[in-house]
Amino acid sequence: MLQALVAEDKGTIASTSETLTNAAFGPTPLIHGLIHPQGMVLYYPDYSTHRGDPGLYIQDLYVTPAARGTGLARALVAETLNHQAWGARYVTLGVSPDNTQATRFYTKTGFTFRGYQMMILEGPALKALQ
Repeated sequence: MLQALVAEDKGTIASTSETLTNAAFGPTPLIHGLIHPQGMVLYYPDYSTHRGDPGLYIQDLYVTPAARGTGLARALVAETLNHQAWGARYVTLGVSPDNTQATRFYTKTGFTFRGYQMMILEGPALKALQ
């Protein structure tokens, strides 16, 4: 499903079965996931110093095209809150501005835009700081 998500986003994926297994089941789990035959969600703890509350960040949410519109995505998001154990009081995620279908779903579910864009530091620029 992760490969299907990346294909739909026209992206690439460097994760392997080994790296995902280590991230989820290693000595310090970095991600949590819920898998359904027609969808999946990968998430991890978040914390807002502004709110003073723990949260939950959804890294990947995917529902097969055949299951879209059935309520599965909403159920997966809701189940993350039941599954997490750190007392999340909010959920955040990133969505591509080009993904209008996902943006409509998230807005209908109650997500709002945070008012700023996420940025990333990686590769040579990251190494330059080390």
